[in-house]
Formats: sequence, structure tokens, C-alpha cells
Amino acid sequence: MKPGLSLRVSQHLALTPQLQQSIRLLQLSTLELSQEVEQMLDENPFLEVANEEAPSEEFGVPSVDAAPEYDAHAADEAQYSISDSAGAAGADGQKEQDASASENDLPNDWEGDGSVDMAFDDSEWGGDALPRGTRDDDDAPTALELAGTHESLTDFLLQQSLSLRLSELDRYALRFLIENLNDDGYLEDSLEELALGLAGPSDLEQLEELVHRFTVALGLLQSLEPVGVGARGLSECLRLQLQHLRHQGGDTDLIDIALQLCAQPLELLARRDVRKLMQACGLPEAKVRAALGAIARLEPKPGRRFVNVERNVVVPDVIVKKAARRGADGMAQFSVQLNPDVMPRLRVHDIYAGALRSHKGSEGHAGLQQRLQEARWFIKNVQQRFDTILRVSKAIVDRQKNFFVHGELAMRPLVLRDIADELGLHESTISRVTTAKYMSTPHGTYELKYFFGSGLGTETGGNASSTAVRALIKQFVSAESTKKPLSDSQIAEMLKEQGIECARRTVAKYREALKIAPANLRKAL
Repeated sequence: MKPGLSLRVSQHLALTPQLQQSIRLLQLSTLELSQEVEQMLDENPFLEVANEEAPSEEFGVPSVDAAPEYDAHAADEAQYSISDSAGAAGADGQKEQDASASENDLPNDWEGDGSVDMAFDDSEWGGDALPRGTRDDDDAPTALELAGTHESLTDFLLQQSLSLRLSELDRYALRFLIENLNDDGYLEDSLEELALGLAGPSDLEQLEELVHRFTVALGLLQSLEPVGVGARGLSECLRLQLQHLRHQGGDTDLIDIALQLCAQPLELLARRDVRKLMQACGLPEAKVRAALGAIARLEPKPGRRFVNVERNVVVPDVIVKKAARRGADGMAQFSVQLNPDVMPRLRVHDIYAGALRSHKGSEGHAGLQQRLQEARWFIKNVQQRFDTILRVSKAIVDRQKNFFVHGELAMRPLVLRDIADELGLHESTISRVTTAKYMSTPHGTYELKYFFGSGLGTETGGNASSTAVRALIKQFVSAESTKKPLSDSQIAEMLKEQGIECARRTVAKYREALKIAPANLRKAL
């Protein structure tokens, strides 16, 4: 092939380090952002947390909605603090993410314009937020310390075993079984499997001895609190609790019938199939229903109350409150503001930045100048993240004002494109903003994605939000008769009477999303 020269012109989008960081920070949750800030504080000496209230800023950003022109050569003179209503820098900065930015629009590295001068405002950003680690009472226990005081099922059972007079071998066998219980209090492995894991298949005599020890220890374990612990299955768990009720002086006849029902296939109990249970046990309907009611009051998971459930407290990013005055149309007005508790107070370290400026041209100056610019860009990108969240939240509140007044039944259909077109952003940006970001409202705290939902057709030609339809289904089920619960087809007909076209399969999908059981399982005994 003959070699030759050719010239080709093409366009491509290049994401600068600053733009990549801005996009990454935008999609982080509050917890992930906090971790990112901690890591940046550890790595960059020019970045610090302000522990005192910052002085008033002369170059404050006045409004979110005003979009200033971006000037790459004025990056060092940019404002890095945020006012109570957030700054307008986020509006322009976000457009940079969605527009086809070229390499000439932003610097190619962290060095900016090469200037080492201090910015007009290298002071604090996020001044309304509390500093890291601030607590009203330093001696108060933290959440982790409180969680560490939780008593597990194993500790509870071992404490009870101390009161038993056992030989050393029996005590070890009982402890071994306790440590093999699952979180629900069940012994999943058989005694033979447990013994085989200790003795091995070759030593039959020791294997038999271990099975005998474990059998004795299992009886002791099942005599401890909570009742039903140590069961090998649900049937045995229910049986142990019924036998305990008998020893406590319960209704003997009712308990005997309940024990007969527990001996039947569990599928019949789960479906509450009274007819088949009557045929299997040869009992009248009234007694079978009474026994099923007694079984329903038992605890299927004895270890449930000892499970150390991780409780995730949702901290809202945005707070929506009802304003005192009404609008010109008579509708209630709502104020939207960022939660200051999630906004980090960041600023450039004045002493280090001043020292760098006074030693211009010294060895290693270029590298330190780059780290200083990294700190400034990080502060700017964090500010831009919160600015964008605030803008999107305000647009959501404007579109879903009926929800904030009347609740979820008044939710309107809303898709990402609606907000994206209104703010001049890309749908992917709206998706990043609304993921793992939460809004505190008069009706509760919701993820921003909660306010988006597809529309279902109505008889009038309009659309009804899928969120409002789910709320209607929940309302129908809560008002139904427990003796004759509504089927999915009946709910679909009721929605049709409300003017909403919703198929039975769609109703079933929404019902499952709401974690509502089918009609046959909702039927009361």
C-alpha cells in the first residue's frame, strides 16, 4: 500500500478534569459527598473547613435564576460562597455540562490561568452549615455507640444458659448450637450435619456421641426464651409455641386443633384454605377458623426482636415550607431552600495560599499552584452541585404544587424532560440530580424521583399520574371489607368509575409495588 498524507477535520467532546468532577459530584448522595469532602480535605492542604462564621461577602451571588457569562480567565476571581437562596453560578455552570463544551471553553488542567494571586473570596463556602464534628454535647453517645449496646440473640441465650447446671461437654454443645442459629432463631443445619463437621465421616463412634450431645442440647435450647428458638422449621416453631401456651394454662381444645393444623402442609395455612383444612382434619369450620386465629397470633421468627436492624436516617437536601402569604391566584405558596446541615463549610486556607503567592517562582511552585487551583475548583463544583439541586427542586415544587397542598392524590404526571426543557438542562442531568436526593415536605420526606411519574389516560382525554393512581389503590384497599377484600379486577373497575383507564395487570403491578397482599391473603378469618 502506497504511503500518503491526508487531512481530516472532526469534532469531539473533551471532558476536562473540572467538568468530570462536577458531573461526579452532582450524582453523589449526601453521605457520599461527605466522604468525598473528607477525602479532599485529607489530600489537599489548601482546603479547610471553617470553624467560625465567615465574614459577609462583598462579591455575593444575588440570585439563582440569573445566569452570568462564564469567563475561564476570571476563574481565580470567582465567588465561592453561597447566599441563603444559593448562587447563580450553578445555572451557568450546569449549562456547561449539558452543552457541547470544547477544550477551549475550559482550561485543560487544574492550573487555570496560571495566576498565583488570591481570589477575591477564597473564604468560606456554605456558611450556614455547622462545622464538621460539632455537637451540642461532646459527652453524648454517638449513633454508633448506641448501636454497639444492642443485645444480640446469641448473647441473650448465652446469658440464660449460665443459670443451667450442665456438665462441661453439655455446656459446649449448647453454646455450639446457639452460635449456629440464624437471625430468625432457627437451626438451619441438622444435628447430623453439625456433628459431621466436627467429627468427620470416618469416626462413627464420635459422630454418634456428638449427635447424642446435640440432641440433649437442642432440648435445652428449645426450653429457653424466646419461645420457639432452636426450631428446625416453621412447623416446629409454631408447635413449640403452642405447647408453651398449653403449659401456661391455655385453651387445651383450641391448642390441640391448632397443633393438628400445623401438621398439615404450610401452603394451606398460608392461603387460609379453610375448606381443605376442614377436610384434612375432619373438623367443623368454626373450630378451624378459631385455631387459625390462634396460629396467626404466634411469632414465626423468634429472633426478630434481637436483629440489629441498620436504621438509615434520611437527611433531606431540600426543605419545603408553606409560606405565610398566598399567591395572586389565591393558591398557597411554598418556600424552597437548601438544608444547611448537609452543606459543607469549605474555604481555601488563607495562610498557605498567601505563602504560595509570596514565594512565586520557587522550587515546586507549579505543583503547589495546581493543588491550590484544585481546591478552588472543588469549592466551585460543590457550590454548583447545590445550586443545581435547588433549581431543580424549585421547578418540581412549581409543577407539583397541588401535591404540597392536597397530598399524593393530587400528583400530576411529570417526566424528566419537562424539567429539563424548563431549566435548559439535559435529561441525564435531571436524572443525576433527582437520584438519592431527598426533599422534606409538609407531607413527609421523599426522594426527588418520587415526584416523577408516567401518566394514565382518562375519559376526559387528560392524564392521571401513576403516583396518584397508586394512592387511590391504597385508599380503596384501606376502606375495603376485611371479609370481602377487593380483587384486582374490582379495583380496576373502581378506577374506571373515577375516569381512569387502568388494566387489571397494571393494578396488580401497582399493588405489588405498594406491598399489598392479594385479595385471598387479605381476607380476614
